[in-house]
Amino acid sequence: MRHPSQYLAAFYLCSVASLSFAQSQDPFLWLEDVTGEKALDWVKLRNQETRSKLDNDAGFLQLRGDLQVILDSKDRIPGITKMGNAVYNFWTDAEHPRGVWRKTTLEEYRKTEPKWETVLDIDALAKTEKENWVFKNSQCREPAYDRCLIELSRGGADAVTLREFDLQKKQFVKNGFNLPEAKMTVDWRDLNTVFIATDFGKNTLTESGYPRLVKEWKRGTPLTTAKLILEGKTTDMSVAATDINHAGQHHELVQRQIDFYSSEQYLREHGKLKKLAVPAQSDLGFFEDQLLITLREAWTLSGKVYPSGSVLAINFAAFQKGDRNFNTLFEPSDSTSFTGITATRHYLLLQALDNVKSNLKEWTLKDGKWVMREVALPTLGSVNVTPMDAEKSDDYLLSYSDYLTPSVYLLAQAGNDQRTILKSAPAFFDASPYETVQQFATSSDGSKIPYFVIKRKNIAYDGNNPTLLYGYGGFQISLTPSYSGALGKAWLEKGGVYVVANIRGGGEFGPRWHQAALKENRQRAYDDFAAVAKDLISSKITSPQHLGAMGGSNGGLLVGVALTQHPELFNAVVSQVPLLDMQRFNKLLAGASWMGEYGNPDIAEEWAYIKDYSPYQNVKADTTYPNVLFITSTRDDRVHPGHARKMSAKMLEQGHKNVWYFENTEGGHGGAANNTQRADMSAITYTFLWNMLKWDNTAYIVH
Repeated sequence: MRHPSQYLAAFYLCSVASLSFAQSQDPFLWLEDVTGEKALDWVKLRNQETRSKLDNDAGFLQLRGDLQVILDSKDRIPGITKMGNAVYNFWTDAEHPRGVWRKTTLEEYRKTEPKWETVLDIDALAKTEKENWVFKNSQCREPAYDRCLIELSRGGADAVTLREFDLQKKQFVKNGFNLPEAKMTVDWRDLNTVFIATDFGKNTLTESGYPRLVKEWKRGTPLTTAKLILEGKTTDMSVAATDINHAGQHHELVQRQIDFYSSEQYLREHGKLKKLAVPAQSDLGFFEDQLLITLREAWTLSGKVYPSGSVLAINFAAFQKGDRNFNTLFEPSDSTSFTGITATRHYLLLQALDNVKSNLKEWTLKDGKWVMREVALPTLGSVNVTPMDAEKSDDYLLSYSDYLTPSVYLLAQAGNDQRTILKSAPAFFDASPYETVQQFATSSDGSKIPYFVIKRKNIAYDGNNPTLLYGYGGFQISLTPSYSGALGKAWLEKGGVYVVANIRGGGEFGPRWHQAALKENRQRAYDDFAAVAKDLISSKITSPQHLGAMGGSNGGLLVGVALTQHPELFNAVVSQVPLLDMQRFNKLLAGASWMGEYGNPDIAEEWAYIKDYSPYQNVKADTTYPNVLFITSTRDDRVHPGHARKMSAKMLEQGHKNVWYFENTEGGHGGAANNTQRADMSAITYTFLWNMLKWDNTAYIVH
């Protein structure tokens, strides 16, 4: 096992000299030492300060208990994956805080209280091995479903250990495919061969901390003898290889991920690689004999322009021979965007958004021609589709929810709209007094920015409603309506208004919406968020005294910018697992992989626009800021906890008294490793927000 501080050494790009210079410029650089004694003593003190404010708060204690009940509820829908003749589920509750991987039959699953058979008990494993195991993933061999590659994380970090598991015997395979802790990607090639990209030793990681070598590893041989498939550059993001099968068609796809958005795709045949002639910013898939290409940049061929955001299909053999006569399965409009595609045996299920509301289409090949059918959906909220058995069946699982509708799990069949309800999640709050409305704000450049408002139907427009504004705005990720019992209990039931801003940088309107806020245009995302806040205030839904902002990861950066650029608009800000020091983000953990999103602060021309919004560089002692809570995890090996640590320390040194901080010692980038931690951290967050934003709050910061 490698100590976490050893990972830091691998990821830092700076030399001793440059580090010394940075130390002189940044007095809080020592807080980047994740597990250093001095840094952890500082964390312990900050955590104690936060606890002292909450442990005698009756509202906090009650909310924490209520949230624990919701998270551990046995009435939650157990999501399933069909493998062979069984359906599998990973489940956590009060009796299984780390979780149990279990299986049953589909017929048994339909029952109100199905009987489950335990496959792997993570709590028992953790107790036996005296490790804080968190179950991260299982990669099972199709279609035999005899062996699985199990990924286990210590404390919830992205780095995992790998173990081969016998699905029939329900035990780990002695001397199987086992690997020590690292950030890795793995896939089965056959029973005795896997594709593996991991830490192979010195100089085998990229500057982002991901593997730059992908190899073919044979059973029973040392990893050192694995055959090299592709070697990426140190400046790349990562490499990977995968095995793809559908309807008797088999392909080995190898990917060199140059940055977060650009890649090279290779077909591997007879051990040799052939680069595929597709745009660098595109994703590939296969269906029957068809190649599927999803574009994230416009593609011009023989004078014809295929817009960014389109989904194209073509016979793969013909494509390899030079044919470029594509069929367009999706072309975006001003209001629509592609979100995902799933295959059953004979159908492609293509998901899209129209003004951030879901729709679903089926495509199938009939006599060599694509035919489309619109699928009737029961909601305009979030919809997810999962094939039951893409090799043998057109059945699929359809789940849906929205802000006020708990999840419903249906068994559907491509080709018609007939469905059978399998499970319905319970309502954890009475939704009847509430409504969801979509509104639009006008940003500083005139762009219309949609946002959802979830509120009581009879609220008074008097500017006194406690209101929480949530946003993300990055990496082409869309925020769509989905149910949260915790949100209902912690916020709506108390009388709060919840708002979700679909700002630029996200994927709500496809690549164009995302790319509009890339790099030098990043400020647009922050202007959009501020525009929504101003719209809420001008419409008298709320006022600065009662308005809060919350976001995590890239969203933590978003609200960090809101804190420093628009302190006059908010009275509370919660920045979760955030990026905040944008001068050093590319030197910390996976940060280098995000330069395609933000730019490179080591290039003067790019730092010129990054420095204007970087929260850590722009927080000032002589400015009055809203109450702020920074919340992160020691075990986050994606976004470095040093961001939140240093921002808090700097604000406290500047004399700001309204700075809260909490760092969970486990949890990874998700912040928490189990339901108890999730309930605790959510209760901290919502208690802080409510105390600062409630109608009679006494913590208003006068600007």
